[in-house]
Amino acid sequence: MAAQLDTLLPETCEQVWMTPPVPGAVSDVRRGVGAVLAEWDVSPEIVEDSLLVVSELLTNAVIHALPPALLRLSWVRGEGVRTLHVEVTDAGPTLPAGHSRVGIDPDEHGRGEEIVHALATRHGIRVHAGGYTRWADLETV
Repeated sequence: MAAQLDTLLPETCEQVWMTPPVPGAVSDVRRGVGAVLAEWDVSPEIVEDSLLVVSELLTNAVIHALPPALLRLSWVRGEGVRTLHVEVTDAGPTLPAGHSRVGIDPDEHGRGEEIVHALATRHGIRVHAGGYTRWADLETV
């Protein structure tokens, strides 16, 4: 019976990256993510969107939050719908609510959340004792 149950459960792959707050870290992780998505045979129709969502969520954590930034990817191949779950956990904001960083041009920053909302099937944020986790799901058939 257990063998039959195993065949009914979706196949899941998972990968985790710790991202240091240093120049080039997001680019390095993005390249690694691209390689993993290819290895997992993620549907080509969502690969570019996935890489953009990873970049936006991770960049937000590296720039605006306390380290460490932890990226967790999960690829669930179920019957019908396949889901790439992207989540980035950080230790919380570097500045208190309502304060902004000096020298950050609002025309150059601040659109990441809108991009994630536009590309993801579902998205959200969890606040917990260890900080914040921002997540997004991208689905394909």
